[in-house]
Amino acid sequence: MLTGNALAAVAGADLSSPVGVWRIVDETGDPKALITISEQNGEIVGALTRSLGRPDGLERRCTECTDWRKDKKLQGLQIIRGLHKDADSDEYVGGKILDPDSGSEYGCKMRVVAGGKKLEVRGYFGISLLGRTQTWIREP
Repeated sequence: MLTGNALAAVAGADLSSPVGVWRIVDETGDPKALITISEQNGEIVGALTRSLGRPDGLERRCTECTDWRKDKKLQGLQIIRGLHKDADSDEYVGGKILDPDSGSEYGCKMRVVAGGKKLEVRGYFGISLLGRTQTWIREP
């Protein structure tokens, strides 16, 4: 079995970066979706790649969205935008994350943990203390 560093060398990936494919799991541990995070024009963005556990997941649309994403298909929909690496920490900050079920957008920050195997994603309202953190798992 490859360690995180060996896996990065084989795949050519930077496991300290959030760039990659991540599995979102709910509070019970059930997989919900795959998110592809990339860097575009110096900012970290993320799009819904695949819905897990819902047969109609990719056909669903963001009916509750109020911006340019209104009624767009969830597959490929950008749900994370505007993050950048904080110069003083290991966090990516200053971004937004969309809840496509409610159409609400929240402040967002994230950091890579567990040797690059997990991503802590915090969505918050106003200040970071008023929110919740999800731990996403890097896909092989």
